[in-house]
Parts: sequence; C-alpha cells; structure tokens
Amino acid sequence: MPTSLLSLIDPFSKSASVSSVYGEAFTANGKTIIPVARIAYGFGNGAGKEGEGGGGGVYAEPVGCIEVTDAETRFIAVNEKRKLAAAALAGFCLGAFWAWVRR
Repeated sequence: MPTSLLSLIDPFSKSASVSSVYGEAFTANGKTIIPVARIAYGFGNGAGKEGEGGGGGVYAEPVGCIEVTDAETRFIAVNEKRKLAAAALAGFCLGAFWAWVRR
C-alpha cells in the first residue's frame, strides 16, 4: 500500500472507534455494558502528470450494546426508527386527548 494512503488512513482509524461513537464500557449494579457500533471506511488515492491526491471518509453509528450479568449475556439493539415512531404516536395521542378535554 502506498505510504501516502497509509498516512491518510491513520487519522481515521484513530478517530473512528466504538468509544468515539458510543463511549467506553462500564459496570453498574452487577451488569457490564459494552457498546457496539457499526463503523465503515472509504478511501481513494490517485496520481497523474500533475501530481497526486487522496481522500477518505468514515461513517459510524451506534447499533446497540452487550449486557453481561452473572446469569446471562445478551445483545440489546438500538432501533431509532421504532423510538421515533413511538414518540410521534405518543405526541399525537396526547394532542388528541388535549383537544377532547378542551371541548
């Protein structure tokens, strides 16, 4: 791999980690919580008569966490769409209830 590409990859590999997306693992109340994130990288490099160049990007998102106890270990997924739909439904119901009460 060309040295210029390696120098491009290095800052991304240090900045995009589960801890930068979600935080460090921690223990509380007899449970250990280990964050899980999806991280993807993309890089490009090119050279021609006028010189060379490169670029890259990183995408990271929280996926869930692993909960470890004495009894079991389980994965708990984070589903933002479900939470957003539940919040919207709750807001609609609360608004409809207020409208009914005010009549």
